[in-house]
Amino acid sequence: MTPEVRSGIKTGLGFVLVLSVLSACTTRTVMAPGAAVVGPQLSVERFLQAANARDLETMGRIFGTAEGAALDTGSTLGCMFKKIGSWFGGTPCTTREEVEIRMDAIASVLRHEDFRIVREERVAGREHPTVRVLVDLTIEGRTVREVPFHVVQAPDGRWLIEFVDLEKAMQGG
Repeated sequence: MTPEVRSGIKTGLGFVLVLSVLSACTTRTVMAPGAAVVGPQLSVERFLQAANARDLETMGRIFGTAEGAALDTGSTLGCMFKKIGSWFGGTPCTTREEVEIRMDAIASVLRHEDFRIVREERVAGREHPTVRVLVDLTIEGRTVREVPFHVVQAPDGRWLIEFVDLEKAMQGG
């Protein structure tokens, strides 16, 4: 074998080795059918149970946005930077007291005798995975049909209640 042929073989083997290593480093996430809805439904169930118990702490940990739970207000330094950013159009940190007041108001509206999850559906056009869970609530002896809860997936994988149609819950449908 000539030195040029050996060099070509080494280069080819090196190329195959690099491709093998790179392909071994890829990750593919496969969701089982129905797995996507278990998290959102469970979050809605836990939120409704916490609302009935007026467990504001638990509600604040299940309620939030794709950025995280409402009670995860961040560190003092992080909040300082958010406050400065709010002067330029950003949003300031929410205090624990503000979260508790909001959760207390939501709990008073959602107080129920019973609930039944009717169905779930994907919310189209969202940057983060979001599911609409429709719930029948029995409030003061009457059934309020298909109250929508929007549940969004946070970066840590948790499903958080982002929106509840409180007006529909209060009006009775």
